[in-house]
Amino acid sequence: MSSLTHNAGKYNLFDPRTFAYFIDGDQFATLRYRLRPKSSESFMKYKTTQLTSFAIDLLQSAGLPSDKAKSVAEVLVEGDLLGHTTHGLALLAPYLAEIEKGSMRTEGAPITVSDFPAALTWDGNRLPGPWLVLQAMEVAIERAKLQGTCTVVIRRSHHIACLAAYHQRVTDQGMLLQLHCSDPNSKSVAPFGGLDPVFTPNPVSYGFPTSQMPIMVDVSTSATTNGMTNRLFAEKKPLPAAWVMDGHGRPSTNPAVLFQEPKGTILPLGGMDSGHKGYGLSLMVEAFTGGLAGHGRADPAEGWGATVFLQIMDPNAFGGKSAYERQMDQVVANCHKSTPANPDQQVRMPGERGLQHKAESLLKGLTLYPSIMPMLLPWASKFKLEAPQAI
Repeated sequence: MSSLTHNAGKYNLFDPRTFAYFIDGDQFATLRYRLRPKSSESFMKYKTTQLTSFAIDLLQSAGLPSDKAKSVAEVLVEGDLLGHTTHGLALLAPYLAEIEKGSMRTEGAPITVSDFPAALTWDGNRLPGPWLVLQAMEVAIERAKLQGTCTVVIRRSHHIACLAAYHQRVTDQGMLLQLHCSDPNSKSVAPFGGLDPVFTPNPVSYGFPTSQMPIMVDVSTSATTNGMTNRLFAEKKPLPAAWVMDGHGRPSTNPAVLFQEPKGTILPLGGMDSGHKGYGLSLMVEAFTGGLAGHGRADPAEGWGATVFLQIMDPNAFGGKSAYERQMDQVVANCHKSTPANPDQQVRMPGERGLQHKAESLLKGLTLYPSIMPMLLPWASKFKLEAPQAI
């Protein structure tokens, strides 16, 4: 495969020797952070509409049909709007590479494995994860309006990007969302008390409407993520706390222990002291994803992907919308009124800062992490597309 380079930075996007192009499970994050900004590079702002159009054009040029390209592009840009710079457009170049090598399918639809009024299971057929999740959300929302709740489980999806990027599509309709995922093709997190990795960081996410701003939770069930450890390893920086352990079971702040023999692992959420909590949550994600889907770690690996659990709930089917909002609004008010431990920083609700970042970015332009556009310029050159200009 020929190499294309960014004329300013000489970024060889396609050389796996340069970027450790690990697309097997979450190891793709090595690529995202191995391409670090040079000291002379700055954070540039772009119009959100132009970034979305650019992403759509790249995906369509790579072979995705227009509907799938639009879904993927919108979810990736939403990730950056919410401040998730590792799970937004930073994923676009790896996605394009997956399409090119045939690991992400471009044509077709999910296969229905089982179908009950409030519960569906799909085989995602290795199709783009963001498109699959948005398709599942449409079905789940409509059925939840009739049944009060609906759950869709997807096996053999490709990667689904930033979980928080889906939340407002549900909360804006006054409904609650649970969205969790695992990747049975990869493992980097050890069970509590063990040395050998079993899990991926297995993120859990929740979207709760209120009468004002929604509450949006998106966290991993491990102490940190593959993305963060790979970034800090590449930058030769320590973790903020002992979130990993070396191959001998000793806690460490040095991400390099994950790459040295014997290889270390990421600790469960709670670390060495309370990791049984994260361990339990990781098991919950495995049960809700691979267990319910009937496909996971007991099956052969297929490459970077995801098994997905999506559940929508309508408060009208329970205590009623007004009663729900009265309770949740009070909880939010109580949290905001809590005396801050840091007098200069008010207590925030989960997702509050991300939504503020989104509002500002839509108004003033979206700031991209410096390495993102250089990762995309070779693809633009390959497809003879014009990249958006900074504002």
